[in-house]
Amino acid sequence: MKAIQVSAFGGPEVMEYVEIPDPIAGPNEELINVTSIGVNYADTHQIENGYLAEQALPLYPGLEVVGTTESGRRVLASVTGAYAQKAIANQAYIIDVPTGVSDEAALAMFVQGATAWHILKTMGHLKSGESVVIHAAAGGVGCLAIQLAKMWGAHVIAVSSESKKDLVLSLGADAWVDAQSENLKADLRAANNDSNVDIVLEMVGGKTFDDSLAVLAPFGRLVTFGTASRKAATPIAPGSLVGGTKTVSGFWLAHCFNNKELLHDVIIELFGLIQSGALKPVIGPVFPLSKAADAHRAILARQTTGKVTLNPAL
Repeated sequence: MKAIQVSAFGGPEVMEYVEIPDPIAGPNEELINVTSIGVNYADTHQIENGYLAEQALPLYPGLEVVGTTESGRRVLASVTGAYAQKAIANQAYIIDVPTGVSDEAALAMFVQGATAWHILKTMGHLKSGESVVIHAAAGGVGCLAIQLAKMWGAHVIAVSSESKKDLVLSLGADAWVDAQSENLKADLRAANNDSNVDIVLEMVGGKTFDDSLAVLAPFGRLVTFGTASRKAATPIAPGSLVGGTKTVSGFWLAHCFNNKELLHDVIIELFGLIQSGALKPVIGPVFPLSKAADAHRAILARQTTGKVTLNPAL
């Protein structure tokens, strides 16, 4: 089968399109004939060995696929080495895809949909009437977080590039802030009626994190789930959290993987929202598997919106 292999850590240029043997399923595993592959921002960290989990070479990147099992089930699955035409998944990490949910929409629900759900509900403890700042609002997580936050009664402030302003507003955001703003703190407050905000969903890092923490209201919660800028935030003095009655928490979806309630049941709920029309995943560009490096370049250059996928047949 064809797959993407990484023999040395680095940027998109290290991904090689190669022929490797088909994988063989072991006990409690299923072989999946892949029809679509999800691309996540975390994948760009994975091939650099800058991910939260240590990576080993040779590396076969990617986290999620949709395809059919040998018994004919159409499934969404978490796998190791998703950038391939066939994949092996543990039966515990396989979820049947219902009628009316496309491959791309299903892929949007695994890493990004479940993350959006948890950073708002589990970590953010969102209550109706609260204000929510969503950074990278036009990305895979952001597009879904906007819709979920609105569904749950929030005042949503979307932060994105100006070229993506119309998209995030069309998804239901109440206000837009330019991600390149020189006065981010002032602009975030202005977007919330000149008040500090209740929740910030933050995955940029660096100054964006610092400015977001500064505009957090008493009893506010900042949830960090990535560092897209590759820049660290300023270290936080615990006393500043006490003085502001602020909470800073981190989220990594991997800690939900062995809990049916936290992963499987959440994704089933999200599938139901898609089927009802309440949630509309934004489907981004589809790249050939052979051009996976181009997909990474586009994501790193902030040229994409919504869910980016790979076609394993090409």
